Amino acid sequence: MSTDILAKETHENRVAGLSDARKDAVARMRPDRRNTLKPQNEDIICFCGQDWWYHNRAHSDFQLMTRAAVKRKVLLINTIGMRMPMPGRSPLPFRRMWRKLKSMLRGVSRPLEDRPDYVVMTPVLFPFYGSPAARVFNARLVRWQVARQARKMGIRNPHVIITVPTAWEVAREMEYTSLVYNRSDKHSAFTEADSPLITRLEHELFTHADRVIYSSRSLLESEREHTGGRSRFLDHGVDTKHFSPRPRTGKLAEFGCQRPIVGFFGGLDDYVVDFGLLERIASGRPQYSLVLIGDATLPLDFLTRYPNVHHLGFRPYQEIPDLGADFDVSIMPWLDNEWTRYCNPIKMKEYLSLGQEVVTTFFPEVEHYLDHLHVARTADELLVLIDEVIAGKRSPGDRKALLRNATWDDRTDELLAVLDEIAAEKARKGREAECAAS
Repeated sequence: MSTDILAKETHENRVAGLSDARKDAVARMRPDRRNTLKPQNEDIICFCGQDWWYHNRAHSDFQLMTRAAVKRKVLLINTIGMRMPMPGRSPLPFRRMWRKLKSMLRGVSRPLEDRPDYVVMTPVLFPFYGSPAARVFNARLVRWQVARQARKMGIRNPHVIITVPTAWEVAREMEYTSLVYNRSDKHSAFTEADSPLITRLEHELFTHADRVIYSSRSLLESEREHTGGRSRFLDHGVDTKHFSPRPRTGKLAEFGCQRPIVGFFGGLDDYVVDFGLLERIASGRPQYSLVLIGDATLPLDFLTRYPNVHHLGFRPYQEIPDLGADFDVSIMPWLDNEWTRYCNPIKMKEYLSLGQEVVTTFFPEVEHYLDHLHVARTADELLVLIDEVIAGKRSPGDRKALLRNATWDDRTDELLAVLDEIAAEKARKGREAECAAS
């Protein structure tokens, strides 16, 4: 069965029993597919911005979808990417291609025993996004695989959530109850991406999405002209049980780390982290251990040559709280670029939930957390703030109040309420169309 037939199957079945007059009314509405669908269930297909098998499980897509799967079926599609890693253009290209290939070989899986309705799928794909013909072929191939798996799960007319813009070329020919664009980052600002292509896909999503969800208030405001009343702010949450406050664990002593410890956990991405600033900390404060926990997108030899730098690499999500609790100060050393100006780091609330003092470079979202963070505008100021925290300085904010209604369970309920709101609107429009045709 072809992809086009699969995409039309639900609509044809739905109108088969209508009178000729009502069929004509439905046909007149057909140009805007999103407004013709009468929701039949509340299941979700999420085109994720990460890959379940090799990215940090703290990412918002994973946190939200694993919780949504308690209440409805969820098919999570691992990221289909935005570019093919290439030698000379991408850091560690062969490593990245190999990990994606291994992810594809996993196919379809139910990775959580207690969530049988949470299904993770890595479709076979060929991410040659520089070729229009290849993109069309790739979209059809991925769409066919997604449609087949959705049928196996009994998912029809789902809510489709898109985080990575290239997934729009897959989803645009699908039947869905709603389309939600999870605007987690400004992907067109990603240095390796084909910026004109990604910008075009972003704007098509602005046009077609029923809702555009933002985790960055500054990004939401900068794009309000494109989204109008369809934009919603959905702040990142935190697993307060997983990242509960605890005393120093001594875990980092097992890796030879001596106090005081300046620490970071999360992705060490070259387009986010200011590695020059990390080297400044390592060289300028040799009496401090600089501990970096996370996968890196570039070799860190230039940092690990300092005897006080410890790169522990990728660590399982389950281990992160005990390791992070051993920091004397937690840092967020971001670059100042278009990507970070619109970021809202998940680790910020994780650090705070653990009871850590957080020293960070400035980015717009910190304006909402000034009582809880130590914010530096320059490299020199960041070093001074680290010194002050190690000497005993504490932020004055009430963390319990800040995090009281900020769990991932709270955020999932907010997301599901948005989906239910759209479904109710579509159902109302469907009833109005039937009344008009009768």
